[in-house]
Amino acid sequence: MNQLTLVIPLLLIGTLLLGCSPASEAPAATANGMPTEAALSDAREQTARARRIHDAALVLDAHADIEIPGKPSRYAGVDGLSKVAPEKMKIGGVDAVVMAIAVGPGPRTTSGYAEARALADEKLAAVLAMTEDPANNLTLAKTAEDLVAAHEQGKGALILGFQNARILGRAVSGLDEFYDLGVRVFALTHMGHNDFADSSRPVFDGATGQHEAVAEHGGLSALGKNAVTRINALGGIIDISQLSKAAALQVLALSDAPVIASHSNVWQLSNVSRNLSDEEIDQIGEGGGVIHVAPFRGYLFDSSDEALDQAIRAARQVAGITEDFYYPFELYWEIEDEAVQQQFLSTVSDLLGPGSIEDVIDHIDFIVRRIGIDHVGIGTDFNHGSGITGFNDASEALNVTIGLLARGYSAEDIHKIWGGNFLRVFRAVAASKDKATIE
Repeated sequence: MNQLTLVIPLLLIGTLLLGCSPASEAPAATANGMPTEAALSDAREQTARARRIHDAALVLDAHADIEIPGKPSRYAGVDGLSKVAPEKMKIGGVDAVVMAIAVGPGPRTTSGYAEARALADEKLAAVLAMTEDPANNLTLAKTAEDLVAAHEQGKGALILGFQNARILGRAVSGLDEFYDLGVRVFALTHMGHNDFADSSRPVFDGATGQHEAVAEHGGLSALGKNAVTRINALGGIIDISQLSKAAALQVLALSDAPVIASHSNVWQLSNVSRNLSDEEIDQIGEGGGVIHVAPFRGYLFDSSDEALDQAIRAARQVAGITEDFYYPFELYWEIEDEAVQQQFLSTVSDLLGPGSIEDVIDHIDFIVRRIGIDHVGIGTDFNHGSGITGFNDASEALNVTIGLLARGYSAEDIHKIWGGNFLRVFRAVAASKDKATIE
């Protein structure tokens, strides 16, 4: 019996125990705490139902980072491979992943832009190589129809994403080049502001010991506004994840087509700057967009827990970094002593706990209650620190379906969450482009 098979009954039995029947009915557990045969039977039946739903759905992960083969990474799986490697996708029934050609903050100079572009080109080449290897059974999807066809043919699909306009330097025209190369999802920022937009996570300057200003452009710069218009015209999907609130709201006001947040959670439940406010959530829904929730512990933790907040602050003080934080692990890279850095990461990880699928579904529930089932999806942010108990890589995606089913979501709901909503936006964006071309 493999690890995935073991996790499934445990998740379902836990649900049964929490929702026990009245005392007159058969208990879910025996006197020694072991599940009864009836409980095990129910779990097996629910698992089988979940698998049928999962297999029928177009299961799509709206955001994962790209691991370059042969390069060391602190974010890859314990096997040293990408968390969305083709074999893991196949085991977990994941049909498609948006692979983000992402770069971090860096100098906004000619050499800095060239360095960012070189890394982007390397990541692009890595994804294309995956799709060109027949052994992977993967195709590069450029349209919604490509996604559907791959699913029907039993193939996996990769969609190219783009994150951080620092790759472009100051040239909006670079968007055309990346679109022609196959990129279909465009996010303007990562950590740190760039020439196009403000980030939700201002970068820390180790030389000065301070973060950059909270806002540089007041949201989008003139370049950023032009970029929104150009992405719409190209037929690309705009991704507001990691934009500042002001920038995100400006994108939502400017865009002629629905937008997505590819890997963002709920600020009301976890007060970190990268999560979405009620206002952003509402406007994404009003515009027909989709918010994809991430299994990232640093954006799922209960920020209302004062004892937890104080413990995180204390750990940061011990490590010699600023007490205030944009997210709990922030600035670990500024800790020069490797032993101190590892102790800090371990301490904060222990404080946050392993995370759970229940935490993820709490954020999904919030979005569904606020703007409806048509506006929520899943974007893991795998290969960049994301992962929780039961959903630590693509091979464990079925556990999310099991959790959604146990929470009361229908098969139709689950199909929408796992890929149907993204597919609708993909089609709407293409239709918006076609309409603009005709006009």
